[in-house]
Formats: sequence, structure tokens, C-alpha cells
Amino acid sequence: MRLSKLLLALTLVCGIAAAQSDPIVTQSTSTTTTNGETTTKVISPPPSAISPTITNINSDVCAVGFGGAAQTQILGISFGGTTTDWNCERLKLSKTMFDMGMKVAAVAVMCQDRRVWDAMMAAGTPCPIDGKIGAEAKVAWEENPSRQPRAVVEKK
Repeated sequence: MRLSKLLLALTLVCGIAAAQSDPIVTQSTSTTTTNGETTTKVISPPPSAISPTITNINSDVCAVGFGGAAQTQILGISFGGTTTDWNCERLKLSKTMFDMGMKVAAVAVMCQDRRVWDAMMAAGTPCPIDGKIGAEAKVAWEENPSRQPRAVVEKK
């Protein structure tokens, strides 16, 4: 979520800067001397660094694209790539397993997220562990606290 907000802000800043920039102007000056020699001086801007575009054709992709570019009078550089949304992948895996009739396995996939694990424990329906469900699973989790998913600490 933070990455998408950062990318949106970067896009807005770059878009505003591009809209307010001066137009590209190429100047050409020709001089002819009395002995027939012609000298031409062309002043043009350097080539632009253009960042790659990353487009998702459909919404069934758990990756977020990013890119950027910078240009100076001498050097231009651009970059781009993708980052994976692991929560999106977890949801898709769980939904696929559920659709195949593997309901306990689907819940087990979701329970890899500590927030889901905590919610299941609070609801009195602990996550499955080693093929155990219900009260047996609760006892197994209490006996093996090191196997519980780690809590994710959100950075501020």
C-alpha cells in the first residue's frame, strides 16, 4: 500500500515537472565565408532518459510495477521492475484450493498471516496444524508456540 502511494506521488511530481518544463529547442546557425566555406553550428538538447512502462493487462496479477528516470546534460539513466504482493498471492492460492474442495488447506494457507491466525484463535476456531483441527489444533499450537506465524510489525 505504501509503495503504491509512493509511486503515485512520484508520478504526480514528474508529471507536473514535465508539464512546466521548457519546450525542446534545436538551434542551427550557418555562416558562409567569401572563399565559399560554410560552417554550420547545431545546438540541440541531449537525448532523454525514458523509463520503461509496465502495464498489467488484467487485474489477476499479484505484482506491482515501478519505474523512473533521470537525465542530466551528460548522462541519462532509467530503471524499472516489479515487486510481488505476497498477501495477494496468499489470497489467490487460498481461493484456488477452496474452489478445488480443499477447505482445510485453504484455511491453512490463510493462517500463514498472523492477523488471520489471531482472528481464528479469538473466534475459538484455531488454525489447522499437522492435520488437526478444533480443540486438538489448539492444544498442538499451545505445545508448539515456535510454529506460530510471526507478527508483522508495521513501520510508521
